[in-house]
Amino acid sequence: MLKAKYDKYRQINRFLEMVSDVVSHLPTGRELTIVDFGCGKSYLTFALYHLLAIRERLPVRIIGLDLKADVIEDCAKLADRLGWDRLRFAVGDIADYADADRVDMVVTLHACDTATDAALLKAVGWQASVILSVPCCQHELMRQIEQPVLKPLLRHGILKERFSALVTDAVRAQLLEASGYKVQMLEFIDLEHTPKNLLIRAVRSGSPVSAQTWQDYEKFRDFLSISPYMENNMEFKVIK
Repeated sequence: MLKAKYDKYRQINRFLEMVSDVVSHLPTGRELTIVDFGCGKSYLTFALYHLLAIRERLPVRIIGLDLKADVIEDCAKLADRLGWDRLRFAVGDIADYADADRVDMVVTLHACDTATDAALLKAVGWQASVILSVPCCQHELMRQIEQPVLKPLLRHGILKERFSALVTDAVRAQLLEASGYKVQMLEFIDLEHTPKNLLIRAVRSGSPVSAQTWQDYEKFRDFLSISPYMENNMEFKVIK
């Protein structure tokens, strides 16, 4: 293992551990479809296929999506050389992706800013059984947050940036819960390996959601005067 790649190696293996923890929540008796949004060079995508299709021998089809055509071309060639015919790659934007009618698991590793929200929205629209997302670069709400009571915090750029990232992920968690998911916010990996060390793990519960969940979200949203991308682009009505 090259020293320069060790941090990435640790991240991928930690992600796979978290995937293993939720395999039992996936449907059985049919082929599973998994989408890796913002797959990049697809270290995670290939490792995920090896874990589920080769080691666990699950009937699985995995799709990696990214905007970079040259990178996707290289990944597709590698999958072909390996003979992994149920692993394929496509070029496209997360928000516009419409090549799957049913997806069982959605994963994202460091999809930037609202790309994470777009991936979560797709997962919710598909009623995916499992969502695993490590967010990155949360800038959207930093430009929106206004609350005079928090002026001592918000007047400092670095504090506002960190606070905005926490607010963004709190919004995502609450909206996922309002959409019928049980959500955990987990430490992804030690800070020494990456500062982006929070993972959103959501498992579809299928249980009715209380009106209080939505009301708590509305109070939080209105207190901070924010208009989150994820709420504004919901493809269906959350339970209110």
